[in-house]
Amino acid sequence: MSPIPRTATFLCFTRLALAAALCAGVVAAFPADAQAQHRARLSRDLIERLGSGDTAATSVILTGSQQRIDRIAGRNGLRIHKRLQTGAVVDVPAGALAALAADVEVDAVSSNQAVAAQQDVTNQTIGADLVQAGAWAPGAQALTGAGIGVAVIDSGVANMPELRGRIIVSRDFTDDRGPGLDKHGHGTHVAGIIAASGANRFDLTRGVAPAANIISLRVLDERGQGLTGDVIDAIDWAVANRVRYNIRVINLSLGGPALQSYRDDPLCQAVERAYRTGIVVVTSAGNYGKTADGKRIYGGITTPGISPFAITVGALNTKGTPYRSDDEVASYSSHGPTMMDHLVKPDLVAPGNKILGLAAPGSTLVKEHPELVIGNGRDARLQLSGTSMAAAVVSGAVAALAEAHVAGTERTRWLLQRTSVRVQEAPIIAGSGSLALDLAAESVALGGRLANSEEGVLQANVSFCTRDTCQVSGNGIVWSEDGIVWSEDGIVWSEGIVWSEGIVWSEGIVWSEGIVWSEGIVWSEGIVWSEGIVWSE
Repeated sequence: MSPIPRTATFLCFTRLALAAALCAGVVAAFPADAQAQHRARLSRDLIERLGSGDTAATSVILTGSQQRIDRIAGRNGLRIHKRLQTGAVVDVPAGALAALAADVEVDAVSSNQAVAAQQDVTNQTIGADLVQAGAWAPGAQALTGAGIGVAVIDSGVANMPELRGRIIVSRDFTDDRGPGLDKHGHGTHVAGIIAASGANRFDLTRGVAPAANIISLRVLDERGQGLTGDVIDAIDWAVANRVRYNIRVINLSLGGPALQSYRDDPLCQAVERAYRTGIVVVTSAGNYGKTADGKRIYGGITTPGISPFAITVGALNTKGTPYRSDDEVASYSSHGPTMMDHLVKPDLVAPGNKILGLAAPGSTLVKEHPELVIGNGRDARLQLSGTSMAAAVVSGAVAALAEAHVAGTERTRWLLQRTSVRVQEAPIIAGSGSLALDLAAESVALGGRLANSEEGVLQANVSFCTRDTCQVSGNGIVWSEDGIVWSEDGIVWSEGIVWSEGIVWSEGIVWSEGIVWSEGIVWSEGIVWSEGIVWSE
């Protein structure tokens, strides 16, 4: 697993009273006259940079028309590093950041922050083996994702035998002249979880959608590191080429620190653009579920997983068995709510612990982590853990459902969440529960209903509605853009209020079994998290 580089924000997590004084004083560090004039909204790391007097050159992302970007760049002496469809990545000279923030044409400034890869009988656990064999309902067709395009925005994808003929395009956004090869190994592993064609349906390296096509969009280098601007560029490319390659899913098994609201975060804005075109965006929740000494951390969801337009996936530890009864959320899997907007995340969880998958020959992971390599030669496999792997599992499930003509981002999200199997954790840890592809496929066959099953999922009817026409139907399941009501599962979501098994979320306040979150403050068993600071007894 490649850790996300720790920015100043994340360093604040481990400081006690000193960190509280420093971080709380960031805003106060601005002179009164500077606060009185126009100031753009800044990502948290840029606020800290200005507050500490750091005047070093930096790289940022601006949003706006190209004409507007040119005007801003000309006035502030900026160099345009990369043009994006909705703005540009620009290099800010030393000492020029404050002036840029005060420019009246600049609404928001985001750092071109580092993102990184976020590093298990998976198919049997989620029921994909039944779906691939057509055994999930009488007379059902096998669902393998045939013809469905999945854009894997990662470190590239090696042309492995299990993917041969189905990597239909490869682009390199780190180098315009680059061949897009996977020098790190993470992207190939992720692509294999999604679409590898194993020897048979019980092959542990067989993907969830073994006939899907892979669109390889490289944004991470040989160390598994990359920049936000390149990820945005890749997402927009996938949107522009979605019809040509039948791209129905974007997999983002990567992330960076959440430094601002999803509304201002340019990476989350790119996710929303993809969502608006009907592409399902699946992203990892992050691997910040606990401190080094094992204490739980709340609010650790990484960007772009903080976006309400992404399906954000946490990692499940299956204990190496196909039985769901012993599954539990992996301790490293990031917990919600989201730091800035206080959204309930992740959306669901999927197998992500000790996933055996494809090993890109000669890649960094293979060379530097021989302890993760199982077998040798052509039979070599790589075993990785993390929410990256869990996101890939869900992307494969989305591709399989797309073959069954499940269309629409909201319809897909509803189906995955409604059919998930309950996990004994709060929604801010496990979302709606554990992915169950077999139950989702069964629901499609039954026209949106769920048969009674030994997994404890109740039969239900589904209604789609608007804010004005929404009415509970059947056994009390309602979905609309404004809210979800799952009364049979004990979950209610309406106008910003969530209640589920003792958890209450209303107007930014969460209470659950001794955990309280209010206006950015979390308290739980002596642990306090406030404005990016964590301290504990």
